[in-house]
Amino acid sequence: MTVGEWLVADSDMHVMEPADLWQRYMDPAWGHAAPVGLSEIERDMRVKVKNAVMLRLGRMRPRTTSRPWNPDQDSAFAHAEKAGWDAASQVAAMEMEGLDATVLFPSRGLFVLALQSTDHIGPDGLEPDLAAAIARAYNDWMADFVRDCGARGRVFGAAMVAPHDVAASVDELARNVERGFKAAFLAPGLVDGKPWHDPKYDPLWREAERLDVPVCFHGGGTTYLKPDFAFSEHLDRLMLWHSFNQPLGIMFVTTCFTSGGILERFPSLRVGLLEGNCSWAPFMLYRLDEHWEWMGKYEAPELTMKPSAYFTRNCFVSCEADEAAARHYFEDFGDDNVVFSTDYPHADSKFPRATQTFLDLPFDEGTKRKALWDNFERLYKIPPPARA
Repeated sequence: MTVGEWLVADSDMHVMEPADLWQRYMDPAWGHAAPVGLSEIERDMRVKVKNAVMLRLGRMRPRTTSRPWNPDQDSAFAHAEKAGWDAASQVAAMEMEGLDATVLFPSRGLFVLALQSTDHIGPDGLEPDLAAAIARAYNDWMADFVRDCGARGRVFGAAMVAPHDVAASVDELARNVERGFKAAFLAPGLVDGKPWHDPKYDPLWREAERLDVPVCFHGGGTTYLKPDFAFSEHLDRLMLWHSFNQPLGIMFVTTCFTSGGILERFPSLRVGLLEGNCSWAPFMLYRLDEHWEWMGKYEAPELTMKPSAYFTRNCFVSCEADEAAARHYFEDFGDDNVVFSTDYPHADSKFPRATQTFLDLPFDEGTKRKALWDNFERLYKIPPPARA
């Protein structure tokens, strides 16, 4: 099966934002507090916010020749690095992977809001109105970036929203959906100690349901949020914490949305659980169902379905390009809510052969077709683009 025979969509393609994005796009009232990227070289995703550097830095060791990038990626990403990761290079990457459409997520922006709220922990955190301003600046840059791609109907943004200020996040989501954004983006970690199923966040879920766009959770890296799903205080090697950081974050989100009752209260809300694989789900959902059967009538009498039923009705999980273990998910839950991601241009991406790598997996062709396009269309409500 070749890429050209099917429509192919990337549910979670990344941009590499310029280091000075927030200096250029922040509201002048917050210009003195604008985050700054630390470097434009070596695909450096770190960003400084106030006095904190994210990714959160652990213990330092002497530098060696090792680095997280596969040497082959130096040539694979050369076109984009030479172009400064501009919009034209993003479209070129789509052509190299055979992608018909994508929704774009951040790189530095994965961490730029990864401080707890000052309303929760005091002055060393992130002020809610500053967090909202950071999100607005990113979204304004993303709107310009999508426009500059010149690929109408193929390239869309996911709107960053700041849970530090729920009312502002509601307004920000509506503002961006009106101009074509297709999702809300949040990190799994908590900014104020309240889990996602706390009623405090209900206005955001209600607005996403009203606007008919998904809320998409995407972890990554070591942060100052709690919980820190990388266990940064204890693990200082990427090969240790990165193995479970993203899956653990979206497992937490899954628990809140299913067993926590969000999807009972908002039955039409769609939830994207991205870059955390899907192979964890059979075990985790077995555990959630087991505990609902055991304690649900006492602790969650409002739930009318078992957690796995909410999950398969409302949630979408991403499958990595080489995730052969996804067969366990398909065996237990079918193939109606799994989407595909290249993870371009991050260190664990299989670019520029991510799509072909996925096509080479031993799954049914119908399953591959659903993951590559049909489920993407259902998640984001993006119709097929016209093909030349």
